[in-house]
Order: sequence, then C-alpha cells, then structure tokens
Amino acid sequence: MPTQLDLQPSLTDLPLSPGLSTIAVHAGAERVNAHHALTPPVVQTATYTFADTADLSDFMEARMWGMAKGRTEYGRYGNPTVDAAEKKLAALEGAGAAVLYSSGMAAVTSTLLTLLQSGAHVVITDDSYRRTRQFCLNFLRKFGVECTVVPMGDYAALEAAIRPTTKLIISESPTNPYLRVLDLARLVEVAKRHNIKTFVDATFATPLNLRPLDFGIDLVVHSATKYLGGHNDLLAGVVAGDEQLIALLRQNLWMLGGVLDPNNAYLLVRGLKTLALRVEQQNRNGQRVAEFLEGHPKVERVWYPGLASHPDHQAAKTQMRGFGGVVSFEVKGDLAAGSRLVDGVKIPIIAPSLGGVETLIEQPSLMSYYEMSTEERLVVGIKDNLIRLALGIEDADDLIADLAQALERV
Repeated sequence: MPTQLDLQPSLTDLPLSPGLSTIAVHAGAERVNAHHALTPPVVQTATYTFADTADLSDFMEARMWGMAKGRTEYGRYGNPTVDAAEKKLAALEGAGAAVLYSSGMAAVTSTLLTLLQSGAHVVITDDSYRRTRQFCLNFLRKFGVECTVVPMGDYAALEAAIRPTTKLIISESPTNPYLRVLDLARLVEVAKRHNIKTFVDATFATPLNLRPLDFGIDLVVHSATKYLGGHNDLLAGVVAGDEQLIALLRQNLWMLGGVLDPNNAYLLVRGLKTLALRVEQQNRNGQRVAEFLEGHPKVERVWYPGLASHPDHQAAKTQMRGFGGVVSFEVKGDLAAGSRLVDGVKIPIIAPSLGGVETLIEQPSLMSYYEMSTEERLVVGIKDNLIRLALGIEDADDLIADLAQALERV
C-alpha cells in the first residue's frame, strides 16, 4: 500500500493516512480551479492548441523523454477532467496509477488484448461475468489465445489448469450472481509461483469493501458504471495497478480508442465523492435484507457473503470491510413463482445493473440468459427460481416490508 497518496500539495494538512471517504472527496482534486469553481471543470475539447512552433517543439521534446505531464495535443491522448477522475480512483485503490475507459467491458477487452498474444493461455473462473467469459472463450480464440474455465473456489483445479503458456488468471470477487469471494492470498501465491499475472474484477466490492492490490493482485478492474458512478447515469470502466503496467495499457488505449469522454468523467468524479456514504448504507441494507430473506419460509437459499451460510463467508470476513449491496436468493417454486415476487414489489425496479441509489431487481433467467433453455441455464449454474436484488440506499425497513408483502404472492 502506498505511504503517500496522490493528493495536491495544498492538502498536506490532511492526516498522513487519510480515510477512504476523505480520499474519495479530495484525491486528484485541485484546490483552485478555473474561474474559482469548487468542482473540477468539464474540459470539453477534442484538440489542444500551442502558442507557436517553439511551444510545440518543447512539448514534443518533453514527451519523448516522458516529461510532458499534464499536457497533450489531442483528446484521445488525455483530458484534464478524465485525469482528475483517474487520480482519485488510483488513490482509492492504493494503486500506482489508473486508466479510464468508455465502459467496463472496454476496460476488460483492452486489457486482455494488451497482455495476451497468439499462443498464450488464460485461466478464468466459471462465475466470472459472462461477457468476459465469452470474450475469452470465443473472441480471443480466433486470435490463437486458449482459455480454460475452472470452478470458482477450486484452487487445485486452477493450479492444474496452468500450462507453460499461461500468462493470465482472470477472476472476480465477489462474483455475479452468487457473490463468491476469492481467497486472494491463495490465488496470488499460486500465480507468483508460476510467474503469471492476475486480473480481478472487483466491481461488486468497490475499493471501500475490498482492495485486491493490497493482497498482491496485479490489476483490478471495475465497471465504474455501477457503484463508483452510483447514479445509473454514466458508462465507464477503470483498471488500476502498477504504474508501468497502466502505462502500457494507456498506450494501447490511445490506439484502440475506447476513451472516456469528459462529461462522463465529471459525473464519475461527482459520484465518487459520496461513494463511502452510499456503500456504507448499501452494506447495511445488504446484511439486513439477506438475514430477513434467509429466515423467510418461502425462500430456499440466500447467497450473501455476510451470512455464515455462504461458502466463502470466512474469506469475506478476513478480506472485506463490508459485504456489499447485492443479495441473490432462490424462492421456493419455479420461474413463474419468481416472476410473481418480482412483479409484486413496489420499491425495487426491474432492470439490469447494480450499484446505484435505487434498488433494482431481476431474474437472471429472463434478463441475461433468456435465450437459453432451463437445461442450458442449469449447465452454467443459473436456476429459474434465482433472483438478484441490487440494493440501493433506501431505508432497510421499507425494503424488508416490501419484500415481505411480495413474498406472499409466491
């Protein structure tokens, strides 16, 4: 963990080890902005100007030596609003640097295209985001990259899948939709023994609940669309890690082009300022709702790492500061029983995604896996009676009362 955070010199009166909420508000922020504005401005430009040819030559010379900090010539290569968001995110993760993308999937795909080449092999856990699995199994295969899927939590199977050509282990913590939690120290030990890089999606955790880099993970990725933005009004992705690795990713981002625009960067900075407050409430809501559901006679099983019944509860207790705002559960009955519950609630809104201030609800069988038959869904672990509840910041008592009345319809 860095001993000095990337805060502006004028913030040196802060504690030497500021808390995560303080970092979320102040890291990467200028004390004096244009026109004396409190918030960082949206620098809405596609290109940047030079006073004369000498100014241009000085910039080009500085860039050749890696000294052109805070200056560029074209919008795809950088933007001050995006830079401010990246600094804030790097500080929250305890990372050397962070790079922003136009979406979470752009962050994943650009990273994999950067780190892998023909003949390489990757290992991915089976409860990882389905689009990431599809990219590894289908898209990368066309370019000569092989992929092995192993069961989440089976570290013997993971190590057995490693080959001399294995370059990357990809996983997620907590996972979607069963909230499985990695034993990060164990994963890192296996990876380092075989000289393999690790890439972990921690979208469900946020840096407030889990910082994989602290455990030795090489790169952490987030769909910033979710908790980091927090208001369901932007698309963004971020990768954080060692400064040299991030510099390599940034070089390829300039070529691949999936950059984040300044308006979404501005919204992301705004959302990050309340991240700690929102996540704290969502953690409380998650725990209370999970405990209520586990005790309800019409619920077969609840998946939430804050419950002792969860298979990774001990790992979650050891590594996480909170257990998050997503609760997955199985109602007693079939797909229709689950639909009666989803249609019966008054507060949660039927929608994909998670991490915003509003509570969202969905049946994975109807949302992400609709094109599959029941039998095909069972092969990938999705039951028809499974419901995913992404809790917002509403009052827990209201959410519980609403679920209770809706469960009467099941």
